[in-house]
Amino acid sequence: MAVIGVVSDTHGLLREQVFDALSGCEKIIHAGDVGRPEVLQSLETIAPVVAVRGNCDIAPWARELPLTEVVEIEGKFIYILHDINDLNLDPKSSGFDVVISGHSHRPSVLTEQQVLYLNPGSAGPRRFRLPVSVARLYIESDKVWAEIIEL
Repeated sequence: MAVIGVVSDTHGLLREQVFDALSGCEKIIHAGDVGRPEVLQSLETIAPVVAVRGNCDIAPWARELPLTEVVEIEGKFIYILHDINDLNLDPKSSGFDVVISGHSHRPSVLTEQQVLYLNPGSAGPRRFRLPVSVARLYIESDKVWAEIIEL
């Protein structure tokens, strides 16, 4: 079984609790609005990082981040983007098992048409009364599931 840490909307703030919450993960996915390159460098101390650019990632260093990314883990295909409203494909017919997004700062785990949609919420500055959170994605050859972890 693969365990993947999922983070989004750090906006330059990486809380110490993230390290405990994602300890033992074999990969980290950041769904954008990173804020500073040091956030990704720090996450790399946990596990290799795959990141996409969010709408607030406008600094020159962030131009190197793609807007979308595709990752394959244990035969499952994951589509990563920042804002789910920018999803311009049908995940199921395109062969994706998981879609990871951020942007809304609202954590959610939803399955539709056998595709898991995961938004880890925001691990950065608190916004309104929304929780500060990350997620863990679990992948086995025959299933995928996720949990939200409030920090």
